[in-house]
Amino acid sequence: MDIKDKELHRIVTTTLVYKPDRTYLITKRAPHKKSHPNKWTIPGGGLTVDDYINTPHSEHGENLWYNVIEKSLKREIQEEVGLDVGKPELIVDMAFLRPDAIPVICFSYFTPYISGEVNINLDPEGDTVDFTWVTLEQAKDYDLIPGIWDEIRQVDEILKTREM
Repeated sequence: MDIKDKELHRIVTTTLVYKPDRTYLITKRAPHKKSHPNKWTIPGGGLTVDDYINTPHSEHGENLWYNVIEKSLKREIQEEVGLDVGKPELIVDMAFLRPDAIPVICFSYFTPYISGEVNINLDPEGDTVDFTWVTLEQAKDYDLIPGIWDEIRQVDEILKTREM
């Protein structure tokens, strides 16, 4: 693949939303998606300049904004599934090339469910076509995007440790 601009990347987040009983929200991607159509995943999407450009600047100067990833992540979860979530924690970061050769940097987080009922009809693009809450073991029965089950496993281990 030929990458046109080696410094530009699409920045995306994915977020594993969990409940206290260690069930996890997974969503199914629409068939029209360029990357991983019809696969089960976790909510996520891209960072846009609108996530920060029209918000107050940092006290440290113009053209400087903090917590833009968290703001984008919470916006994506609200748009895709209509949930309010808590403070996100990073699981892993990764890079991949989309089928159209656009390089992507993905930051994958986990965050506690706070409130709301899942509503995939809020998604303006129709990118999400189904959802369910699963345990780690139940997640094995779904056609997940590669790596998602391992992320669920990692978070499940973290949450188990915190229960002790």
